[in-house]
Amino acid sequence: MKTNYRLFIGFLICLSLAGISYLWASTLMESLYNYRSPISKTPPTPGESTGDRITSKIIIVLIDALRVDTANNSDVMPFINKMKEESAWGIMHSQTPSYSEPGWATILTGAWPELSDGPVMNLDYENIYPLTQDNIFSAAQRHGLKSAISGYYWFEKLLPTGSVDMGFYTEGEDNQADIEVVAAALPWLTDDNINLILIHIDQVDFAGHHQGGPENIYWDESANRADTMVKTIVGELDLNKDTIVVLSDHGQIDPGGHGGQESIVLTEPYMFAGKGIRPGNYPDIEMVDIAPTISVLLGLNIPSACQGQPLLDLINIDSERKSLVNDAISNQQKQLLSAYSKAINPKNTFPSEITDVVSAQESIRNIRNSRLRAETLRRTLIIAILFGLSFILFLQTQKKTIVFGFLVTAIGYILIFNFRYYFLDQLPYSLSWVTGQNELIMYIAVTSISSFFIGWLLYILFSKSYLKSIKEISLITLKLTISTIFLVATPIYISFAINGLLVNWTLPDMPSMYLAFIALLQCMFISIIGCALTLFSTPINIVARKYSGEYLYEN
Repeated sequence: MKTNYRLFIGFLICLSLAGISYLWASTLMESLYNYRSPISKTPPTPGESTGDRITSKIIIVLIDALRVDTANNSDVMPFINKMKEESAWGIMHSQTPSYSEPGWATILTGAWPELSDGPVMNLDYENIYPLTQDNIFSAAQRHGLKSAISGYYWFEKLLPTGSVDMGFYTEGEDNQADIEVVAAALPWLTDDNINLILIHIDQVDFAGHHQGGPENIYWDESANRADTMVKTIVGELDLNKDTIVVLSDHGQIDPGGHGGQESIVLTEPYMFAGKGIRPGNYPDIEMVDIAPTISVLLGLNIPSACQGQPLLDLINIDSERKSLVNDAISNQQKQLLSAYSKAINPKNTFPSEITDVVSAQESIRNIRNSRLRAETLRRTLIIAILFGLSFILFLQTQKKTIVFGFLVTAIGYILIFNFRYYFLDQLPYSLSWVTGQNELIMYIAVTSISSFFIGWLLYILFSKSYLKSIKEISLITLKLTISTIFLVATPIYISFAINGLLVNWTLPDMPSMYLAFIALLQCMFISIIGCALTLFSTPINIVARKYSGEYLYEN
């Protein structure tokens, strides 16, 4: 009777762990997709102009997923490398999540994904919402300038209605789509009434996702065609009065993919050429520096949520204009700091003398970190207490030899799982390799179920548990399942302490959240296979009776 009760409780715990893991994993990802900036409902008010226009028009050529090494390869992209002689160029750095939509929002607003209020994950077209924060296209409209976009149809939903005067949008991502995109944009290049143009070339990203990644020849062929398209665009411009900006939104890992925290996906090339630009190879910049630099060149206001600074070193600008720009930046940063502080904690105080981007952004980080540290401390105490009590209870209810066997089996599961994940399949511990939700779930399911089965089978064989009764084998299986989950869940404990239960007012630490997410999936499938193996105790016992020749204890 006592054994039946323990079996029921063990089975109920395993089913509960499966359900909790599923609900937590799905809700966690949903909260990430639904994340909104803390200033989404209280955006700072746009400030004053940065002065007169330096250039008649700016053309932004966004080559999606272009890596720095590809851009610097003169055999693959000869025109862009030739253009460097007359350009200001260098390396740009972005932040996670390294997907297109958050990258585009950062380029347009000058704010990092946490504040830009653009999608932090790539949303389907019907789910994309317009930017609530000020952006260079809205600023251009406000200053009486006309603008146009030619590119992937996500842009149509991302920018507020009415902020773009002309547009051509396509659902295509390959070379043929890019041909149509460039063809649609060419008439705008010679139209003096259009002052801000964005041309989105997508085939490099397409090659990375669908044609083998950057190590495949299709990648270089796509980059070469993109290079030719840039040459065509420049051929229509008069760089004595126009300015072109060539840049990327993210990189890709060697097998193809992005979204994670790898250096290769958070490093992009940039290049400015034409009117108002001082040629040269410049130090590394941040992606948030692009929008304010374009604002200065076009005489717009600094986007009100901007966290970067204009690259004044690469612009031909006199001291009087620099002073005007610096005043505009100072006022903009004060407005942003005030809005952010009120959104995070109205009781916050910050320095009244904000004179530059560096001091303002340091204050924003301090405000964020202060709240985050307090929350992390509380969550860490909760985890420490619960973990400690659970571990003590486990030790007190099990024999030392059993505890050791369970621990070895759990560690063995982790080693087997990660041997396939990291060594055999060479997957990164990030979102960059994930091509879709179903593919991820199926991979984790197959790997975790097979890894646990191997660990369970080895334990049953070496401990000779197969010689025990059906109920005893079932109980051992359930205990082994729960013990393995307890250890596999370590990344979940850590992520809960760092990031909280769900994504809320701030973006999570992406590496720890990813590890927690795949740990939740593992816990779910370990629970399922544990319950299934428990139900198979009867045939295991029968087979053991027939072939072992040893005495089997009956309950």
